[in-house]
Amino acid sequence: MKLLIGLLLPLLAAVSGSAALFPDSLGSYHLSSVHPVALSDATLWTEYGLQESEQATFTNGGKTVTATAYRLPDSTSALAVFDWQRPGNSHPAGERMTKLTGFAVDHPSGTALAIGNYFLIFDGYSPSPEEVANLVRAMPRLENGPLPTLPNYFPAINLIPNSERYILGPASLKKFAPSIPPSTAGFRMGAEGQYGGFHSPKGVLKLVLFSYPTPAIARDRLAEFDKIPGLISKRSGPLVAVVSGPADANEAERLLSGVRYQASVTVGEKPKARKDNPGSLLLNILILIGILIVFSLVSGLVFGGFRILFRRGGETGDGDSMISLHLTDS
Repeated sequence: MKLLIGLLLPLLAAVSGSAALFPDSLGSYHLSSVHPVALSDATLWTEYGLQESEQATFTNGGKTVTATAYRLPDSTSALAVFDWQRPGNSHPAGERMTKLTGFAVDHPSGTALAIGNYFLIFDGYSPSPEEVANLVRAMPRLENGPLPTLPNYFPAINLIPNSERYILGPASLKKFAPSIPPSTAGFRMGAEGQYGGFHSPKGVLKLVLFSYPTPAIARDRLAEFDKIPGLISKRSGPLVAVVSGPADANEAERLLSGVRYQASVTVGEKPKARKDNPGSLLLNILILIGILIVFSLVSGLVFGGFRILFRRGGETGDGDSMISLHLTDS
């Protein structure tokens, strides 16, 4: 019964997607119709946490654009769907689009991107970064959480384009790396993984890079991976890299040598004090000038008042007259 409910959740989310993920316009195109998304592999969608999906048609004169949106629980799930659903013949989008979204590719008929907890794919149109920003701003329940750091440690040399797949649990592990048992991966311990294919002289090497909360957990998992025949594994910090069924063990070792974990320490910036603010410094200077002016006026008034009092009492305060000796006179 629980399995049946889990399989139906994504389908129910698609049918009940009346929350209108898309606004009424996309650039110069206007919304003409909205349709439910036909989903396959419901188990994987459930593992990735699909919340809502919607396919919209936009028109402008005789031109038509089809846009599909998937709302996920967080940016990690959106990245996983991006890796899985992007077209195989896509290539990285422009720098401005990638900087805006984090992950964006262009394909022959449009654009696919992951931004926040959304995965969007456009067919028949490649929107500008400004259009994407306006579009996403109008979409409900957008969450811009931090992106996972695991892809940063994935080797780039000889990587087959668009072969990366993000693994969040047993369903995605079974689909993308079925030779690795879920119990060995240890998802109950907070594991996440990334799969990718790599070119080699003797065929494709299949690498899965797992990330664990601590190096100690990774060390324990490495011992379990080493027990499985046909796997070559290596640990680096909290990461465990696994190559399954390599045709050449030497090539597998070379690939594993490219996985290196480098811990990054973020030092909090010292909070700026009032003295570091130029405006506060200027204000303090003006206050000091005002104090000196007031002090000078008060001192002058006090000094003048005392002189007046001395003269009324018979004291002029002028001292004796100067005596001049005319020594040059003959």
